[in-house]
Formats: sequence, structure tokens, C-alpha cells
Amino acid sequence: MTGPGDPPEGTPNGAPGGGEDEYRSVVFDESFVRAARLQEFSADERLGEHHSPAVKTRHAWRRLGGSRQAILLVLLIVLAFGTAVYMGVRHPYKTPETVRAQPLRSAVVPLAPSGRVPGATPADLFAHSPAANYRIGAAGVNLPPVARTEHFSDGQIVSALTIAKDYIVRSSLDPDTLTGGSVRPVRLLLDTRQLDQFDRSLAHPGDNGHDAATGWLVRFDPRQTRLADRNVRVDGTLSASELSPDALDVTADYTFVYAVRPAPGAPAAASGQAIGKPTPGAASLVTVRREVHFRLTRDNLSDHRLEVLQSSLQAGPLTCSSKPADVLRPLFAGQHAGNDRPTGTDPYARERINPSLCGELAPSAQPKPSHPMR
Repeated sequence: MTGPGDPPEGTPNGAPGGGEDEYRSVVFDESFVRAARLQEFSADERLGEHHSPAVKTRHAWRRLGGSRQAILLVLLIVLAFGTAVYMGVRHPYKTPETVRAQPLRSAVVPLAPSGRVPGATPADLFAHSPAANYRIGAAGVNLPPVARTEHFSDGQIVSALTIAKDYIVRSSLDPDTLTGGSVRPVRLLLDTRQLDQFDRSLAHPGDNGHDAATGWLVRFDPRQTRLADRNVRVDGTLSASELSPDALDVTADYTFVYAVRPAPGAPAAASGQAIGKPTPGAASLVTVRREVHFRLTRDNLSDHRLEVLQSSLQAGPLTCSSKPADVLRPLFAGQHAGNDRPTGTDPYARERINPSLCGELAPSAQPKPSHPMR
């Protein structure tokens, strides 16, 4: 029978004690086993000192993630804002100053005739007057040839001249404007910063160089005057020049000739010191010379508006005392101004800062009809 440590088949090769004798010299007692230290190397240590880790260590800055991007964005915005402020302060070029609207300065001068006002039919009056070859209405307001300037193209200059033409037509030729009707078409063409002055001039006209309604437009007293012919004769010129890099100056110099007659029920004396009764059924001519200076900025060109800087109006036949600041009150056929003549101006007199002016209507400016009405 085999011993307790032998295999069932017995000792191999019949050797006594089997393989037990082979390891009999390698024996660890209990004190040796307890004193032994077990150490297990990490995977990193087993791979060696030249191995790079597959996963890199995450620093605290990287762990911020989206917060880091937000901080960077804020820093970039602050940097850009600071640069813009610095460039604005240190920019070598000056910012162009905004062009301010100026109030209109106007002068209205009545022209008194030396004798009686001729009367006839409108066709006869026009045919025998200096306006015989004038064009009719808006056809007489023509645009001149244009050439570009340093800061404005020829198209912009044409636009400026067109706006000025519209103003001349609406303020001098529109029958509603001439007879005291709506002035809205004129108002729509004005720079919005001049509207208060325009409204004040029409509501409370004054002979002070700023608030004359007739500085803005041609208007007859509807209670006394009617148009005998709606075809107004016109002649004159338009011109444009560069006022500044941001503005154009447009000058309109036109003569308008109107055929008028007394309104039904009008008083015998048209106004002031008029002498005589109007000739029944006869028309007469009224000549108005207007010279107007406009300013148009680039914004005005876009808005189809303009500024009226200066206006000079001469109209006759009127009496010197007719006070044409609000409306024109012409003398009619058969009337004359009597002794109402231009008076001298005393430069030392300080009672009025802007005294009314008056001129004399040259006889050559009056028509000589072939069949005058008496």
C-alpha cells in the first residue's frame, strides 16, 4: 500500500519516496515565510521608464472647459473695445462737423410805377411786353449742363438742381400757392429744421428780414387779386456749385410775369396809396424777380429736401406802402401810385433795424399793348 504522499500508481519508475526527495533541500520554515515581503509592480513600472502614458494628466486650466472659452471671449471683447477707444482718441483725422440749418434771410422790395398801369387782354399784354418770348410755366425752369465737382458726382448735382426746380415751380407757379391756397407742396420740400420758421412766417409774417411769407413763396391777396391767365411766363437760370465736401449751393434767378385782374367785390383801391379805380374788364401784368440761394446736403439729396438760405424778391407794380411781407397787392390796370414813391434811407436813424425798401418800376418793364383798355 502507498503512503499518504504517493500517487495512486505508486512511485514513478519504482523510486522510493518519488519526487519528494528532489525538493527536500528547498524547505522554507514558518519564520522565513512570515519575514518575506511581497511587492507587486504597477503596470507603468512593468512597462519601463521610457514608456509614455496613453492618457495625459489634465491640469486645472484644462478642466475649466467652457468657462475658459468664456473668459477668453471676454478678454478679446475688452481688448477690442480698448483699441477702438484708443484709435478714436488718437485718430489723425477730424470728424466732419454736422452742417446746421440756417434761418432764411429775405428781402422783399416793392416796385412802384411812374405812371398808370396799362391794361388789355392777357394775350395782348404778354405779346407787347419784355416777356413776349418767355416760356410758359415749368417749361421755363430748365436744368443747365452739369459737371461733377471734387466731392459730388454729376448725378448728385442733377438731383440737387431738380429739387431746386421743384421748389421754384411749387412756390412761384402753382395756382393754389399763388392765390392763398394750400402751401403743403412747398413745405414738403423744406429741410425739416426750417419748418418752424416757415410756419411762423406764414402765420405771423413780419417785415424783419426773417419772417416774410413772400420770402418763401409768391402769394397774392386772394381777397383782391385773381389770375387772369394761369399760364405764367418764366425766364431765368439755375446754377450749382460745391459749397463744402458735404453740401451744394444752388442759385435760382428767375423772372415771373403774371396776368392779374381785381377779384370780384375787391375794394376800389387795391392797397396803400393807390390812386384811381381799376379799368373794368382789363387785365394787367405783375412782374416778380426772385433770386434764391439753396443749400443741399447729402441727406437733403436722399430726402428730396433743401434749405432756403437767402431770398430776394422784387415785385411791381406795387405801392411803396403796400407792405408785401405777407402777400402781394398789385396795382391794377388804370391805377397809379400817386405820390407814393421811394423815400430816402437815413443810415443814422436807428428807429428800425430793417427799414422797408422800395424801388421804381422802369417804364420799359411795362407792356405797351396795341389796344389798351381805358
